[in-house]
Amino acid sequence: MQTTNRATQPILVILAAGMASRYGSAKQVDGFGPNNETIIDYSIYDAIKAGFGKVVFVIREEFLPIMRANFDHKLRGKIEVAYAFQDFNLQKFGVDTLVEREKPWGTAHAVMSAEQELDRPFCVINADDFYGFDAFQKMHNFLVNEAHDEEMAMVGFQIGNTLSEHGYVSRGVCALNEQGYMQSVTERTNIYRGADASADSIVYKEGEEEHPLAEDTLVSMNFWGFTPKIIDVARSLFPDFVQKNKNNPKAEFFIPTIPDYMAKMGLAQFKVIPTSSQWFGVTYKEDKAQVRDSIQQLVAFGAYPSALYAPARQVDTALYLEQ
Repeated sequence: MQTTNRATQPILVILAAGMASRYGSAKQVDGFGPNNETIIDYSIYDAIKAGFGKVVFVIREEFLPIMRANFDHKLRGKIEVAYAFQDFNLQKFGVDTLVEREKPWGTAHAVMSAEQELDRPFCVINADDFYGFDAFQKMHNFLVNEAHDEEMAMVGFQIGNTLSEHGYVSRGVCALNEQGYMQSVTERTNIYRGADASADSIVYKEGEEEHPLAEDTLVSMNFWGFTPKIIDVARSLFPDFVQKNKNNPKAEFFIPTIPDYMAKMGLAQFKVIPTSSQWFGVTYKEDKAQVRDSIQQLVAFGAYPSALYAPARQVDTALYLEQ
């Protein structure tokens, strides 16, 4: 693994604030590897191998003890570790309106919450998605060699590599221009393999009508490469979003809102970096066994060691559960 010049290498931001309220049964902390490694463990392992120099966990403050217990010891000396708290204090983002909420304001709000830790190009991922080394390597190379305030990126996964055998999924379908830059990301719900098995078709359903999608259609899985400029833009948009949605407890300030705005306003362009990596995720509880089997196959193939971090240490997450 690469450990030199960590202070100048890109940062990995892991969005994990949503895992807090579901600890004990959360898919983010489920063990999938031979030594009970979580999906987060594999993401960090891949990021270190690719050359990232720092990892920032965006969490709820009350779960700092369990995060430190799980990660600080095994990452010490391998990568710089920091924690940022996603909370309900909106004044620090220029919002004076008092809003009652049971959960934070979404993924873009989570990135804004980490701004004090982000002084150079960074990558943002979900805590509960397995992306594969190829995605981290390509994003690291982009952030080191190409990223600037007018040139950012996202990794596009082939939709055929992101489906569940156990039900429909929602994906952000990317439209690209001839140069491979994002024109739009359209959220499509109810995506699944169609009944025409001979064509191995993928469709999304809108109303009562099915629309085909090519197997290699690129979709967003929330794997973004930014510079800190993205936070300035998010800050400028957030107060108006809160004002418009202060009475909607389900409204969320999502990351794609910011690149979409920046692209349309000519503030930046977003390169779509294709990967053929197989994405793994637990959309349905029935997916868990398949994800575990897939990771075990990667270990058997030699893509990962049987123990990512040695010596292993077990943490009793029940000790940290809300009573």
